[in-house]
Amino acid sequence: MLENKFDELVKIINLLRKECPWDREQTHDSIKAQTLEEVYEVIEAIDNKDFSELKTELGDLLLHVIFHTVIAEEEGNFYLHEVIDTIKNKLIRRHPHVFGDSEVKDSKQVIKNWEEIKLKEGRKSVLDGVPKNLPELQRACRLQDKASKVGFDWDNKADVWKKVLEEIDEMQEAELLDDKEKLEEETGDLFFALINYCRFIGINPENALRKTNTKFIKRFKFVEGKITATGKSLSESSLEEMDRFWEESKNNV
Repeated sequence: MLENKFDELVKIINLLRKECPWDREQTHDSIKAQTLEEVYEVIEAIDNKDFSELKTELGDLLLHVIFHTVIAEEEGNFYLHEVIDTIKNKLIRRHPHVFGDSEVKDSKQVIKNWEEIKLKEGRKSVLDGVPKNLPELQRACRLQDKASKVGFDWDNKADVWKKVLEEIDEMQEAELLDDKEKLEEETGDLFFALINYCRFIGINPENALRKTNTKFIKRFKFVEGKITATGKSLSESSLEEMDRFWEESKNNV
């Protein structure tokens, strides 16, 4: 039954590609931004624990996977069965402890084996495969994560935190020297070290920052509402007044 539903969806997308003027005009480039948007909408639904919305957004993402494949088929680049075979074969190849005779002790060994298998597949570096277009915070975390999987990592969190403090000191030194280029470099190093600490203690920095952004939005809107209720605009309010409402927001949102 699931196979029939999938086939029906593919047929609908193929029909839209032929009969709908908008769908017919689309290319990989024209819809790639929307594909990325769908991924972020999936993440938002997960963050909100909105499973009804997650169901919808996963459908939208599946639409894009098939749409890109249909375009590729029209251009003779590859076909849907090849996409499916590629991921199926990859999963089997990279899980020899499930589909072969290999044995593993824990998930850490699974991850280590995964990286070693990818190198055998032709990658020149364990860092290959981290997309250049990832948001830089997330990209830094993935680079650190991949390096750690082959043993390039700190021994304990105290040393990782020491590195964060070291980078703060170096950033302050660059600021005192009024060296903008050096300050930018040290700022990047500090971000990188802090992201590394988050990764080391099991916190996804992208998730952490996204939650903080959401919290800031809620609290700032609370401040806006309070000030509007006084009959004033933000520009007419003092910083002291906004700070007072900001502290109040912490107990309300």
